[in-house]
Amino acid sequence: MKFFLDTANIDEIRNAAEYGLIDGVTTNPSLVSKEGRDFREILLEITRIVDGPISAEVVSTDASGILREAYDLAKIHKNIVVKVPMIKEGMKALKQLSKDGIKTNITLVFNSNQALVAAKLGATYVSPFVGRFDDISEVGMDLIGDIAQIFANYQFSTQILVASIRHPLHVREAALLGAHVATMPFKVLEQLLKHPLTDIGLERFLKDWEKVAKPSQR
Repeated sequence: MKFFLDTANIDEIRNAAEYGLIDGVTTNPSLVSKEGRDFREILLEITRIVDGPISAEVVSTDASGILREAYDLAKIHKNIVVKVPMIKEGMKALKQLSKDGIKTNITLVFNSNQALVAAKLGATYVSPFVGRFDDISEVGMDLIGDIAQIFANYQFSTQILVASIRHPLHVREAALLGAHVATMPFKVLEQLLKHPLTDIGLERFLKDWEKVAKPSQR
């Protein structure tokens, strides 16, 4: 399974890159707006830190505008993946982008039919939002299972990129269901490394080692 970091914050990306776990980065207009910097500058800086797919989202809602933005974004760097919303005009644009070999990430996917349509049109990734389902008392991971089954049935090359991850349990469940990618906030990435019993065990080992080390130091 690939781990992507869901952020536009350069400090978080640098910090996460030190682990050697980050395979890519996803951004969106909301994340970029928090940084107060030029979008293209942020993308270029990310490409210098992470050698992997970097999702950059269009903001047009008509096919011609989406295509114009997509081609412009794709020129920034070979690792740029154009994020396109799951809307009718987005799917019109996706058909052409697929023909032109532009890598795409179809975002705001909330049912398996949407994922199926995106896969048929040649999307590189589909991004189902699991956390937003959980927010309204539905089980977001059920959607991942459905999409995984459909893609397996027809051997689609489109990858399932699980988005809107809220906690480590989402990552575990996505991996169990065979999702290709989990994109997560920095805090969730850090939580993957932690368990209270690990901390307790390490503290105990170190205290016991002090009993061995102290006599030899006298």
